[in-house]
Amino acid sequence: MTATAYRFLPLLACALILTGCASSRSSQPTTVFDFGPALPQAQAQAQTAVPGIPALVIMDATGAPVLDNERMYYRLGYADAMQARSYAHSRWSGNPLDLVTQRIKTRLSQSGMKVLSATDASTGVPILRMEVDELMHSFTGAAQSEGQVVLRASVFEEHRLVDQRTFTRTTAAASQDAAGGARALAASLDAVAADLQAWLATLNVRR
Repeated sequence: MTATAYRFLPLLACALILTGCASSRSSQPTTVFDFGPALPQAQAQAQTAVPGIPALVIMDATGAPVLDNERMYYRLGYADAMQARSYAHSRWSGNPLDLVTQRIKTRLSQSGMKVLSATDASTGVPILRMEVDELMHSFTGAAQSEGQVVLRASVFEEHRLVDQRTFTRTTAAASQDAAGGARALAASLDAVAADLQAWLATLNVRR
């Protein structure tokens, strides 16, 4: 081996080490999360249809571009609240906005309400539109975090805005990782669904 070749040996060794590390990281399995089974809640079991609105068309939830993919995001509020980071080896089972829509539909249906999709819309049936402003595993400290859900709901009847309200819920995470964040977000979303149901019961719409 020539002297020139010997000079390149350290560089080659570094390249091999970096390649091995990258391969090790990429080979780590990805964990997939959703909001878990929507088991009937005691409150929902005890209720019949929402008094104010017996049937409702629920449009697909919309939200910020950061929610338009399957990545699971977290925020280090105590270090840099302006930056949303994603878990490297954890993701949602589908678009989180779709998961939110399905969960809200399920919870309202469990309350006794007739839940319709956009393709089922008929004249006179109120429409619910939802915008998700926040769906984030937020760390308030190195060993403390919570699942934050902020959802803005608007009810329309024949192109007329009946009412609009923003719902905010946070749930402490049992563990400071993606699994703990997913469970906390599921609990917060279920709490928002219960608040949404109570609000819908107060609205004055044509039956």
